[in-house]
Amino acid sequence: MPSIIARTVTARIAGEPGRRKSVLALLAASTLASIAAPVMAQQDSTDTSAEDRAEILVTARRRAENIQNVPIAISIVGGKALEQTGARGLDQIKQLVPSLQILGSNPRNTNINIRGLGTSVGTSNDGLENGVGVYIDDVYYGRPGQAMFDLFDIDRVEVLRGPQGTLFGKNTTAGAISITTRGPSFDTEGNAEASLGDDQYRRIRASIAGPLVDGVLAYRVSGSYTKRDGQFYNSRLNEDTNDLNRASGRGQLLFTPSSNFKLLIGGDYSWQKENCCATVFAGVAPARIDGTPIPNNYYDRATRAGYISPPVDPFALRTDTDVNSHFRMSQGGASGKADLDLGSATLTSVTAFRYWHWDPVNDGDSIGLPILSIAQTSNRQKQFSQELRIASNGTRTIDYVAGLYYFHQRIVGSNITQYGSAAPNWVLGSNSVANVAAIDGFTTFNDSASTTDSYAGFGQVNWHISPALSLTAGLRYTHEKKSGDFAQTVSGGADLSTLPLDIAAAALASRNSLGRPLSYDARETDNSLSGLATLSYQVSDDVLAYATYSRGSKSGGLNLAALPTVEATGALQVSPVVNPEKVTNYEAGIKSQFLDRKVTLNLAAFWTESKDYQTTVLTNTFTYISNVGKVRARGVEFDLRAQPAEGLTFYGSGIYNDAKILSYPNSPCPIEYRSLQTVCDLSGKRLPGTSKWSLSAGADVSIPVVLGLGETAAYAGVDYSYRSSFFNSNNDSIYSIIRAYSIVNARLGIRADNRVWDLSVWARNLFDEHYYENFQPGSFNSAVLQGRPGDPRTVGVTLRSTF
Repeated sequence: MPSIIARTVTARIAGEPGRRKSVLALLAASTLASIAAPVMAQQDSTDTSAEDRAEILVTARRRAENIQNVPIAISIVGGKALEQTGARGLDQIKQLVPSLQILGSNPRNTNINIRGLGTSVGTSNDGLENGVGVYIDDVYYGRPGQAMFDLFDIDRVEVLRGPQGTLFGKNTTAGAISITTRGPSFDTEGNAEASLGDDQYRRIRASIAGPLVDGVLAYRVSGSYTKRDGQFYNSRLNEDTNDLNRASGRGQLLFTPSSNFKLLIGGDYSWQKENCCATVFAGVAPARIDGTPIPNNYYDRATRAGYISPPVDPFALRTDTDVNSHFRMSQGGASGKADLDLGSATLTSVTAFRYWHWDPVNDGDSIGLPILSIAQTSNRQKQFSQELRIASNGTRTIDYVAGLYYFHQRIVGSNITQYGSAAPNWVLGSNSVANVAAIDGFTTFNDSASTTDSYAGFGQVNWHISPALSLTAGLRYTHEKKSGDFAQTVSGGADLSTLPLDIAAAALASRNSLGRPLSYDARETDNSLSGLATLSYQVSDDVLAYATYSRGSKSGGLNLAALPTVEATGALQVSPVVNPEKVTNYEAGIKSQFLDRKVTLNLAAFWTESKDYQTTVLTNTFTYISNVGKVRARGVEFDLRAQPAEGLTFYGSGIYNDAKILSYPNSPCPIEYRSLQTVCDLSGKRLPGTSKWSLSAGADVSIPVVLGLGETAAYAGVDYSYRSSFFNSNNDSIYSIIRAYSIVNARLGIRADNRVWDLSVWARNLFDEHYYENFQPGSFNSAVLQGRPGDPRTVGVTLRSTF
């Protein structure tokens, strides 16, 4: 073990551009390895099983229940696991939950999928919602970017798979992620944590809770700050990029004036100001599908422009852009949750207000030439939600949950795209007078605003037909109204009236192909009925079998983007309204425990079909959302946890997902068909963004040690995750395939049994696996391949204290 750890923390040369710096990691690793090496051979173990083997409670059905008694496919990541694995947010939790996939080029353009469904790859339209709902303390977060924050002081993360409409406030077709934070306490408690790692990584987290008025008023205050130098090096600007710089704070008050009433009030604020999300040059697509070179490709254009292309060495983590890509994101909100115990039932009200601000600066071409001088979209979002529900208490012949839900959202977007001095040659093929006049300095301004009002009534009944047999039925009716407007204006470029008529006409035609004045309004009203029926049978005390049929509906959307128009009349060629997506899901599963409940094994098989699938359509000039037919995801999942001995735990999860596009006969073709054909049939192809196989596994061991510091224990853990290859473009380009990859994370530490202190050394991506988070052909149809490699190996040390 010591030799392995020593190898993982070999520092790259400090101060050399593009190389990584190691901080305290080697010293910490050597120290802990020398302490832990002899104790790993001891046979005695301390009793650390109480927490590991305790009943795991979830609130997937809006009441606290043992996860093994809930006939729903659920993955749960507890707060302790988050601390141990060092997962910062959902983008790293996906390594622990194989059914969860998160893709995107930046926080705003994030796609969250469960079982391959949720949002199509590359879909980031303000008028469209995600098929996976994210909830924090029962509050729905309206935009995917709001979920891309650091997780801290968390009690648990529940990932519910399949349509979730009859219990959760906002209807979702693919699943839900329910995050529960740690709440106030009437016992004084707290924790603090400090971490250091490679690339000047540092993270500080702390929380404190306790009574303000004994038995009546309690509080909790939590905070987190994370900073890290850039892991990429921009050779053109001579600076690091893709860093971390973020902070969050949360405060909560619990008011319990009587035994049957409690009120929880909370507020939070977080910000991120980071140089992100630069891509690297990964080569050029070598040929079209017929084996011939792709005409007017990246190398052809670079030669015309006199541009010296960087070497194809993507995992050197070097980029070459003339704009420093960065963003500022902030969000905050307040919520109040009131529970009134009526004896036979509990009445709950959840009221919340939130906002989200997104301000980026992008290098839209990701090349070291001024092709796009400006290319970015800013957002201002605010939302209000009110949920009122009643749930029966205890277990009786019929248990129930019923409720009303209202959600209001307003999103304002502002996009600016400006073409630079290199654009005429790169985009139009030469620096002719007409081309330079057409687009050098030409700017498009896209402004949009959308409003959503969603009203719903939902209910679910559990009928315990016998002590072993139960029937669950649920319905949800949703009435939703969306309205939006879009306007595109243009400015800049040469004054065409000063040019000869033939040159001006050619320039105007080129300019109009890139953008012209356009405005439209869009309205959409949707009434939908969702439901489920689940039959479950308690085969024995430790075995539950269930089967589910459910229907879900993902609300319609608005195309708030520049759309193709008829040249003569200016009429839209594409509808600004996107129809709802309808989902039908069949699922069967078994939840089991055996060997005195030392082993838990849960299995699920699913078959999900989505009609009127919403996806992004890309053409040479336009990007918009459309309904494209039908897709299907079917497969099997497993979750395994075993504790064969005290202090020793094994766990594993996996999914086999045969996800396909069943019908999409009129897809725009990928780059390998350029100049051969423009329309392709993707029917029968794999669903983009979906691996056929995804696995995670790990082990934790804890044993007592004698250090003269009281009762202490040494521990070690390892986590492994694997994803098979998948397409990262919505048209299944062969040049967008992200190859299969595996990631191993490890940790080694010593702690007091009462957790007053805990010192550990850790490594993420222990074997420095080279893989991509994002990879696909780049802009302007040049066949350039651009990607964002995943985090390289990072080693660090953490000191944690609990009181």
